[in-house]
Amino acid sequence: MQANRAETGTETAIELSVVVPIYNEEESVGPLVQRIRDAMANFGRPWELILVDDGSTDATLLNARKALSDSSLRLKIVELQRNFGQTAAMQAGIDTAVGRLIATLDGDLQNDPKDIPAMVAAIEERELDLLVGWRKNRQDGLLLRKIPSWCANYLIGKITGVKLHDYGCSLKVYQASIIKQVKLMGEMHRFIPAWVAGVVPSSRIGEMPVTHHARQHGTSKYGISRTFRVILDLLSVLFFMRYKARPGHFFGSIGLAAGGISALILFYLFIEKFIFGNDIGGRPLLIVGVMLFLSSVQLITTGILAEMMARLYSGENDTPPYIVRKVFDTDGTGA
Repeated sequence: MQANRAETGTETAIELSVVVPIYNEEESVGPLVQRIRDAMANFGRPWELILVDDGSTDATLLNARKALSDSSLRLKIVELQRNFGQTAAMQAGIDTAVGRLIATLDGDLQNDPKDIPAMVAAIEERELDLLVGWRKNRQDGLLLRKIPSWCANYLIGKITGVKLHDYGCSLKVYQASIIKQVKLMGEMHRFIPAWVAGVVPSSRIGEMPVTHHARQHGTSKYGISRTFRVILDLLSVLFFMRYKARPGHFFGSIGLAAGGISALILFYLFIEKFIFGNDIGGRPLLIVGVMLFLSSVQLITTGILAEMMARLYSGENDTPPYIVRKVFDTDGTGA
């Protein structure tokens, strides 16, 4: 039996929090808890399991509650008021977790909990802030799951600069102090490595092959339509990674480019009109030049307003433009 409390009755420091978002997994949740308990039987350190019920409409929550009677398991069940999506459920679990490390995995039995102890050992040995599972032998359909995933992984790696084989694997292990600095919104769970790369160097993000099983119960919550959402989310990630602190550069760059093209077009039409005496009133190029000029003014103005809002927000939250990991003293100790 895993001891999660000291003999005195006081709480011991939790080394690992295992967070699992679940939604309509009534047949899977019972075996899931059993598999996690078996996988962590020889972990040797205090750990907890956090199940986040994302507004399930079947017996998922009822079946999960049956495990509360097991005194050998430190279990928390977070019941969300309605279905908010996997990202919000994962954030709720991370906010609830008290472990020094946090592991996340799906609740459909496709991720294997037996990989968690090895990943914990690896993240500590390699001194990483995030270790991502790589479903090297993925047991999913080729057309609807694998091919869109391959394309998304390539695009995400190319744009964000964080090179991983498998962004979409939910089996990950984090340093809690790092992942709690990242707020997940929308459907951003698949971009967690990119968000983490916004607060730590990408060299502190690693991956390792993990086991992947075919779905045994229920149906997948994803389809080909998620590809379009991935593209939109990827644009958001790109903006926040590069321009969160300087949005004026984003809008201003586009505005200056539009203004430069507009200037060339209007200068050309000026020569046509006043040097060669040609009529330009009916030319579509004149409309294009004027519209580009107006767009340029609007984009530059938007950039200035965005800069003002970013500076006001930063000032109100008193957030410094840096994050200190550790301070070393002359005696060789770190704080």
